[in-house]
Amino acid sequence: MPPASAVPPGPSRLWSRDFILASLTNLFLAMVFYLLVTVMALYAVDRFQASDAMSGLAVGAYVLGAVFARLLTGQAMDSLGRRRVLIGALIAFLLASTLYLLANTLALLITVRFVHGIAFGAAATVLAASVIGLIPRHRRSEGTGWFGTSTTAGSAFGPLLAFQLTDAFGFDSLFLACTVFSLFGLAAGLVVRLPAPPRPDSSGPRLRFSVRGMLSPQALPVSIVILLAGTAFSGVLAFLNGYAQQEGISPTVASSFFLIYGTVLVATRFVVGPIHDRFGDNAAVVPLLVSFMIALAVLAAWPVPAGIFAAAALTAIGFGALLTSLQAIAVTVVPPLQIGVATSTYFIMLDLGIGLGPVILGALLPVTGYSGMYLALACLMALTIGVYWLVHGRRPAARRRTRGS
Repeated sequence: MPPASAVPPGPSRLWSRDFILASLTNLFLAMVFYLLVTVMALYAVDRFQASDAMSGLAVGAYVLGAVFARLLTGQAMDSLGRRRVLIGALIAFLLASTLYLLANTLALLITVRFVHGIAFGAAATVLAASVIGLIPRHRRSEGTGWFGTSTTAGSAFGPLLAFQLTDAFGFDSLFLACTVFSLFGLAAGLVVRLPAPPRPDSSGPRLRFSVRGMLSPQALPVSIVILLAGTAFSGVLAFLNGYAQQEGISPTVASSFFLIYGTVLVATRFVVGPIHDRFGDNAAVVPLLVSFMIALAVLAAWPVPAGIFAAAALTAIGFGALLTSLQAIAVTVVPPLQIGVATSTYFIMLDLGIGLGPVILGALLPVTGYSGMYLALACLMALTIGVYWLVHGRRPAARRRTRGS
């Protein structure tokens, strides 16, 4: 009898039991991430009277932990097994969620954030790498997109729930909610069956770490594209609310941005994935990059509610759909044995963009202002289109009409 972590190779249908369970596990991880990232800076200031720099560190420590985990997880899951790494990470994720209630100093809070980020990065990397084996090859981009919808739901509903809980019941209620979601994630993770990657030999698990094994040279070029796009998206995450306040726009408009973003992104799953699978990489990725570039230009030039709502829809069509399309490319350009490292490489670049972006853009903001910053980010996306073409789009494989055939 095969082990519990094994599933038959070559799945014939997308919406299998294990695909749904993996997506649910990822949803609970995303809910905790977005519940906390929305209010963590405010909590650090309110609870510990932290400076702007230290409150930013309280937010960024999580991303730093996730990057650290992703550097090691690709090799760890190929050596120790995906299921062992996933369950260990989910248990650590649950324990870290409970520690916020006990962190009574700013130093302890930052430590908890870093550890929590490690657990998140490890679990999310395993899920993202493993779900590829649960998707029929001819529907890889579509399936990756639907899996990514679980993260989208967390980004749409997490911030709203965070504001409602803290306004009505205080920060402790938020940490309790995170503990509950973490428990649900562990429960789903315990019963999901992850496909085991092929091994180069039968000598059993061997834990060996190397610098080359932390990053995939084949996946790195396309991962640079998501690094640049993630940097641009960090400007939306970190500064949209401040931009709206400066322009005298109601805070509910900024929060509605993410509801529109999530709703439109779900709708794109019915279109973008099938187009990618049928017509090839360029047919999907280039229009998505253009859409995100236009979204940033709209934010720069049209700072009114209608402009923000239009930018939300264009960002969903652009950056939101781009996330999973580029991920599908990253795991396709490597052999099956290296999917784990390729996935961690991709998300390391994404985390770096989203984590370091606010630091860079915050330094730029006094010079450019919000409108100038978003215009600069639109220019960055125009540059990113050229980068994509150089590193991947000009290759014959990017123009083929059917993926995985």
